[in-house]
Amino acid sequence: MLKTRYALAFSSLLFAGTTFGQVIPPATGTAPPPAAPTPPPAPAPAPAKSTAYGPGMKVNLSPDGSKYLRFMLWTQVFTRYNENNTGTLRAPNLPKASQVDFGIRRSRMVIIAQLNPRFLIYTHLGINNQNAVSGGVSPTVDGKKPQFFIHEAVTEYKVNKYLNLGAGLHYYNGISRLSNASTTSILGVDLPQTNFPTIDLLDQFIRWMGVYAKGRVGKFDYRVSVSDPFLTNLPGSPNYVVGGVQTGNPLGLGITNVATGINTGTNTAQYNPQDVNHVYQGYFSYNFLEPEANLLPYMQGSYLGTKRVLSIGAGFFYNKDGTFSRPANSTVALSSLTPGTDLFAAVPTTKHDITLLGADVFYDVPLDTAKGTALTLYGVYYNFDFGPNYVRYVGTENPGYGASALRGNAVPQAGTGNSVYVQGGFLLPKNLLGPKARLQPYVDYLHCSYEGLQNTAGNRRGVNVYDAGVNVLLDGHNAKLTLNYRARPDFTNQAPLPEGGVLVNDVKYRPEITLQTQVFL
Repeated sequence: MLKTRYALAFSSLLFAGTTFGQVIPPATGTAPPPAAPTPPPAPAPAPAKSTAYGPGMKVNLSPDGSKYLRFMLWTQVFTRYNENNTGTLRAPNLPKASQVDFGIRRSRMVIIAQLNPRFLIYTHLGINNQNAVSGGVSPTVDGKKPQFFIHEAVTEYKVNKYLNLGAGLHYYNGISRLSNASTTSILGVDLPQTNFPTIDLLDQFIRWMGVYAKGRVGKFDYRVSVSDPFLTNLPGSPNYVVGGVQTGNPLGLGITNVATGINTGTNTAQYNPQDVNHVYQGYFSYNFLEPEANLLPYMQGSYLGTKRVLSIGAGFFYNKDGTFSRPANSTVALSSLTPGTDLFAAVPTTKHDITLLGADVFYDVPLDTAKGTALTLYGVYYNFDFGPNYVRYVGTENPGYGASALRGNAVPQAGTGNSVYVQGGFLLPKNLLGPKARLQPYVDYLHCSYEGLQNTAGNRRGVNVYDAGVNVLLDGHNAKLTLNYRARPDFTNQAPLPEGGVLVNDVKYRPEITLQTQVFL
């Protein structure tokens, strides 16, 4: 019986196999048309072109985007060859005539919070000028662990379409457009620094603790501020200490005759350590063509052909009793000063107001829209009064070691007198370097005439700084390389004059070549 079942099952499988294996003959008549060919696979989509960066990284906090957080980050790195000023040290007791060095010129972040159409908060923080020699915790002798500090911390309220009021640590400066410059859109490799005449003395890296008002009426823009000056902490000790830092030079305003012990005034102004008077600033401009953005205080250096701007402006800075000096006929017998003597009471001084004025013009326009060419021109005139014979030396991201004001790449940055700064740039046609990059050559020239720098004829010794370079724009200002050549005057060969100021015997020009990389997100 079991064998019979297996036989039936096997027969059924054979029958099924023959049935499904049969070939069905084609129907008689006309053959069907051939099947349409299979279309080739679609090509891979081309990568999307990058769009303009716009306002930065934005995180909407409301569906309509009226409440948001916005982040901006940028870093600028210098690779530089520098022929140092005479007598520069690179390390303790190690003179160095020149070197190639590397440094972080700026690395910063801005955070903006728009809470509603009337309230704005922004915070700006970061570091500046760090290299292997300087810019760290001890800025002149150590480059390690620079202070990551707050540049700005502001709350702002929009009163109406013509007026905004703000308070905090702000960047609403007077004097000139360059005194309010955006550091991400500079035409050249850097700013001349003369536009920041009080940097890190009365201010915190060009920022002020105070209140401001800003706004626009038609084509007229304005910004005014009232701020507290930061204490200068100069001199090192307000009290006379035998053998200490003040010995022989009370308040840093005199020269001592070692034989007689008599200290005589230099008639050269310095910052007043007891300055507690408010700083008043303002900058006013009129734009004949397109308006410029004014949400933030930073003013554009070059628009790369995206805007037509012709702006003229003027500004001021005023601080009562901001500096002090001792006349050349003022004498103090050091023997009359005992340890603990209050130098401000014992040493006669004269106080001076700081008055700084500026006037400028900015012109930035596209020339040939098909080729993408554009022109950028800027010029500014400064008139500075710090008191008699005042001159200050500054070297950007200084590669020199120690406290000498003339070390490294320092030049006369500010002083009582006049300055003129001009620059021009031309955005070359598209596709000279292919579709990925643009070229923008430029030139800068700074001329300063300060009463504290004189030649043998008794005339002012002019300060002239020459710059020429090219921006390689990989993604506008958001990713660019800048190669710059500078001819810089070396003012180390000088001697004090009895009536104040210094005699500059000879000026040598030192080369400085810088390659900057910038990424701005």
